[in-house]
Amino acid sequence: MTETPTTPLEGYTIYDPIDPFENVAGPFFWKERDDGGHHFVLQAEPRHCNRHGIVHGGLMMTMIDLTMVVCAKEHQEEQLVTVSLNSEFIAAGQVGEIIEAESQIIRRTRSLAFTRGRVFVGDRTLLTASAVLKPLKPR
Repeated sequence: MTETPTTPLEGYTIYDPIDPFENVAGPFFWKERDDGGHHFVLQAEPRHCNRHGIVHGGLMMTMIDLTMVVCAKEHQEEQLVTVSLNSEFIAAGQVGEIIEAESQIIRRTRSLAFTRGRVFVGDRTLLTASAVLKPLKPR
């Protein structure tokens, strides 16, 4: 029997409780802010870290990708896929910290959405990223 994960902060829920990859990697907890923005958090556990106790870069990239897709899909009916994801690692996250992520839309065209975002702990930025996202057309 699997245990239901508990949120690290009050008022947050798992964004997509049936997504198999994100829930095994995270789970990533989500809350819509008062200003309409989307905010994600994760309590860094030993399983999220490398052998040095540093939050794994792939985990942060997964978290920011999810954050940017959710931000871009706010006004779209179709599912979005990531066409390009560029990231820069700025600082290291540590086991036990609450890792946060936020994103914003830079530009939207008929066929693409351009976003940027960051992963952070308090006022310490861990990763910055930009992405190009494309809606999937129904088959």
